Amino acid sequence: MLNPFIQKLGRRFALSRTDEKALESASAHLRGVHARTTLISEGDVPDHVHLIQRGFACRYKVLPGGARSIVAFLIPGDFCDLNVSILGAMDHCIGTISACDVVRIPRSVVNDLTARHPALNHALQWAGLVDEAILREWLVCMGRRSADRQVAHLFCELLVRLQTVGLATDNSYPFPLTQLDLGDAMGLSNVHINRVLQELRGLGLVVIKERRVTLPNVAAIQGYAGFNPNYLHLHPKAPPHPAL
Repeated sequence: MLNPFIQKLGRRFALSRTDEKALESASAHLRGVHARTTLISEGDVPDHVHLIQRGFACRYKVLPGGARSIVAFLIPGDFCDLNVSILGAMDHCIGTISACDVVRIPRSVVNDLTARHPALNHALQWAGLVDEAILREWLVCMGRRSADRQVAHLFCELLVRLQTVGLATDNSYPFPLTQLDLGDAMGLSNVHINRVLQELRGLGLVVIKERRVTLPNVAAIQGYAGFNPNYLHLHPKAPPHPAL
């Protein structure tokens, strides 16, 4: 299987073979992690960064009463905590949703990669900025889109993101999320999420079967959700960074 992180960056940047080999070396040592496992907790001071290579994970906050609020879904090719060392301590938690393969890369290795490979430094900055752009889009969804369009928008986003790393067809992808996960990400109750999913099914916009999502008419659900993938910044390959 191709390294999903290299696939993701390769869609946007023309990385050299030297850059790719450096990434392959840094992310070679996987460890399997069970579903519903905390990778890092709020308040921890990490000396490694985590890279998801297989499976789904999430960023989340735990409220004083114990409720969970998911603020991002992480898929293969996503760094979980790339720049958190600048802040000193985690202000949120990261946990797996499905069983995952995870790479723990020492901060010193990441620093070496960015120092020795300017193109990778540029690409990693891009990856962090895309994470911020996704969060902005989620805020718009929660503030201005109805619940059904909010969920439809997430289905559209995951399709594009998973296609980028070769894990989705033209209209279908694996979907290990539960209704509770969706509710925690959307700020909706389990009953409300169930109602929304029934509505989307009734409109013929989504089919969820055997832990897989199928979007029968991608253009129709994108139009329904008001989905524009521009915030994912998947432009054609850029030339190497001028610093090269």
